[in-house]
Amino acid sequence: MRILIVEDDIELAGTLREALRQRGVASDIAHSVQRAEDSLAVLDYAAVLLDLGLPDGDGQQLLGNMRSRRDGRPVIILTARGETRARIDGLNAGADDYLTKPFDVDELHARLMAVLRRQGGYQGTSIHCANLRVDLGAHAAFVDDSPLTLSSREMELLELLSRRSGRIVPKRLAEDHLFGLDGNLDSNAIEVYMHRLRRRLKAVSAKVVIETVRGVGYMLAARP
Repeated sequence: MRILIVEDDIELAGTLREALRQRGVASDIAHSVQRAEDSLAVLDYAAVLLDLGLPDGDGQQLLGNMRSRRDGRPVIILTARGETRARIDGLNAGADDYLTKPFDVDELHARLMAVLRRQGGYQGTSIHCANLRVDLGAHAAFVDDSPLTLSSREMELLELLSRRSGRIVPKRLAEDHLFGLDGNLDSNAIEVYMHRLRRRLKAVSAKVVIETVRGVGYMLAARP
């Protein structure tokens, strides 16, 4: 799972990104409304953490833009504006939750998981493909109910593939999901992770296959 942090305070954004990474949540950072719009246009983020005071506009306008184009991704507002009227305005504009600064990261993580469950999103959902089960809430995978040992990036990749089981995942989307918009990666990095994931699935007799669609991307499917 990858989320977008929209926050102009560089130090706070970096601290939050690392704290969430330790809790199993990958993220990208946008320091402005325009950068956030650009990021939302190209990546399949699970949710958005949104500051209101941004250098090129108000975060609430970004939220309004998302909802006007029927972008229903969960949004949690993070701001120093703690007045009741500000909270009401944010929720009325389409926010799913609201936290005032300073906040506890464990509480933020719990609220993030809660809004994703309410939205029918990634958390609290298990996806089955043959004898493979991917628990998106626990960030865990099982083959015949036995835990599958994966690195954090291998798990992210399997979650992405499983959410689109039977459909092609474009290579560029997989790269962005694993490494983010600012990630520096070798041209064959995604193939390396795909190879590792295939090897781990084969080692535990998972009845699935990760197919390569030449020139397009990858697809997880039950093995014939």
